[in-house]
Amino acid sequence: MWRGIKWLAAILLLSIAAFAFRKPAEEYFDIAKSLDIFATLFKEVNAYYVDEVEPQKLIRHGIEGMLESLDPYTDYIPEDELESFQITTTGQYGGIGALIGVVNKKIVVTHPYQNFPAFKSGIRVGDEIIAIDGKNVQGKTPVEISTLLKGLPRTTLELKVKRSGKSETVTHKLTREKINITNLSYYDIIEPEMGYIRLDDFTPGAAREVSQAVLDLKKRGARKLILDLRNNPGGLLHEAVNIVSLFIDKGLEVVSTKGKVEEWNKRYKTLNQAIDKEIDIVVLVGEGSASASEIVAGALQDYDRAVLVGQRTFGKGLVQTTRPLAYNAQLKVTTAKYYIPSGRCIQAMDYTHRKNDGTVERYADSVKVEFKTKGGRKVYDGGGLDPDIKVEEEYVGSITSALINAGLIFEFASKYCGEHPVKPDLKSFQISERDFENFVSYVKSQKFSYSGPLEDDVDKLVEAAKKDRYYEQIGNELEGLRTRLKTGESAEVKTYKAEIIEILSEQIGFHYDLYKGQAEIFLKNDNAIIEARKVLSDSLTYNKLLSVN
Repeated sequence: MWRGIKWLAAILLLSIAAFAFRKPAEEYFDIAKSLDIFATLFKEVNAYYVDEVEPQKLIRHGIEGMLESLDPYTDYIPEDELESFQITTTGQYGGIGALIGVVNKKIVVTHPYQNFPAFKSGIRVGDEIIAIDGKNVQGKTPVEISTLLKGLPRTTLELKVKRSGKSETVTHKLTREKINITNLSYYDIIEPEMGYIRLDDFTPGAAREVSQAVLDLKKRGARKLILDLRNNPGGLLHEAVNIVSLFIDKGLEVVSTKGKVEEWNKRYKTLNQAIDKEIDIVVLVGEGSASASEIVAGALQDYDRAVLVGQRTFGKGLVQTTRPLAYNAQLKVTTAKYYIPSGRCIQAMDYTHRKNDGTVERYADSVKVEFKTKGGRKVYDGGGLDPDIKVEEEYVGSITSALINAGLIFEFASKYCGEHPVKPDLKSFQISERDFENFVSYVKSQKFSYSGPLEDDVDKLVEAAKKDRYYEQIGNELEGLRTRLKTGESAEVKTYKAEIIEILSEQIGFHYDLYKGQAEIFLKNDNAIIEARKVLSDSLTYNKLLSVN
């Protein structure tokens, strides 16, 4: 019990030690008083609460509640979660190199990484995991199975899997390796003189991978470049700095950080010579582009080095530092805000001024400040990065989302690939009319149940009618409407036919050839990529976008 109290005390006392030289004496008293109150309160709850309490669980809730009042990025990492945290930040672990998930109550492989044990042994997307080392794993959670799959490099295991469309199971003997997940999911020449790079993470080696990709694309004739940072949540700051340094002069500032501890404030400048200062660049951004992604996109925008295409970015202008705690735990704490070369901080959410209900609002447009790029273009702080060319986000219909969430898109792709083992030419691939009708029949066979926005509205009307005693008068009409909506599911699937065909085709492409297969399909349909190609194909438009109007 008291180990838990010391645990929380260690976290709070860490703050005292870090900032002691700056805090007035009365704050020492406030902290000591608060710790004393917490310790005595916990003792009383533990002794007298009507039911038994779990001390560590109670302390954990206290820690999480305290940190939640700050911002979403300040987080407590206990010892038993440290491995997962390190995998996230380093992209390295010991295992077979495969992601797993639950699809229709089955544990399946959702992504076997190329050139690692699972993929090399023949395991593919959609394979169902039946047993590990002879032990049936049905009913186990993905976390439990992931734990069984991970281990020290050079240790062995047996994995029994079943492929869609096949009756027999196959046992693979695998040797675990140190898995180092790449940051680039795909790059290639997508049309004459135009290269495309998709960067998914900023773990160690990201800048080196981008550099190698750029040099390879240039060797293959690329004179223009699309750098896709959409849905990239960020990562290591120095990798962002090194990526920017690939395209601008040595010695230029990329980002600076400012926080409470002045000694930690830093200015990060490019340290290396650029590999190309002339290549035309479009950076694709969206609502999922955050942190290090925004540093790269923002710095290239501030130096008028790239055109940004897409949607406004997430707006995370906060820097986290990991601090050690007692018992091998860690504290990931926000220590500073970062500022890109124009001087703007793109932080969008104002965590210092919460509303009475605890919610947080974005910085209002009225308080945003104007800044200038190197060439004099107007840019603004306080709300993420605004693209130079806005492309509306492509939102999928509610029934399409329901089909994805139910796992039916994934399952049908597994079924399709099982029935068509020979990979087609994915650059021209799209499922046929017959394939789509087969999908509709498959959805019916799975007894797919869908509650869309209209059905939800009818449910609310029924509830309101019963409450206000109108149900006897209009109940038959409401129930009839509900029935018609329910029986219209197949028709709604067909209403969103084009969208479903596109998403289903991309998933089949992923099943066949992972990100490469998926990219070969979506590159010809993606609106932001189509716009980027258009801009890069017109040098007058490109240069005009980077000049002061």
